[in-house]
Amino acid sequence: MKLPKSVVTEEVQELVMVVPDLKISSILKVASAEGSNDNGEEGGEELFVPPLNFAMVDNGIFRSGFPDTSNFSFLQTLGLRSIIYLCPEPYPEANMEFLKSNKIQLFQFGIDGCKEPFVNIPEDTIREALQVLVDVKNHPVLIHCKRGKHRTGCLVGCFRKLQRWCLSSVFDEYQRFAAAKARVSDQRFMEKFDVSNLKHLSTSFSCSNR
Repeated sequence: MKLPKSVVTEEVQELVMVVPDLKISSILKVASAEGSNDNGEEGGEELFVPPLNFAMVDNGIFRSGFPDTSNFSFLQTLGLRSIIYLCPEPYPEANMEFLKSNKIQLFQFGIDGCKEPFVNIPEDTIREALQVLVDVKNHPVLIHCKRGKHRTGCLVGCFRKLQRWCLSSVFDEYQRFAAAKARVSDQRFMEKFDVSNLKHLSTSFSCSNR
């Protein structure tokens, strides 16, 4: 189905590629975000609202900011088996109910959302999260923190190093999501992160190599 370029944004095109079963009309209504109620419905038709900063990382791996109830219908289309949650705060009750009803396993790796100039990102925690991330038994998996920028960006960046991405590509991807909020400390952490003892972790599912 072809739509005018003025209507179909790059973000909409990416969503159609990630979740082909989504109705294009529903995505376009989400893009305009006019006249929808709190339940993500407009005129009786269910809308599919992706979480903040949602994107596909690789086959069976997604990233985003913190999902709320308006995003649940969209997340159901992904057929998630697990969620990697990178914040230390308890998961909200509504989200826990969503996971339970959809048989989604929660892996929580609590990383404090500290700001510069002095940030200690726990390397061991990132390593543990990476082991969960690359295990295809957990796929499809969604990684998220609060905004989907820093903690999520660091984990994805370390995953990219495991995929043998060059550092400039790792940083480009991180900055695309962090934008003006990009942190030198995050990039320094990713640069120094050593994946040599993680080479045994398989990324054979991957379609990505830069």
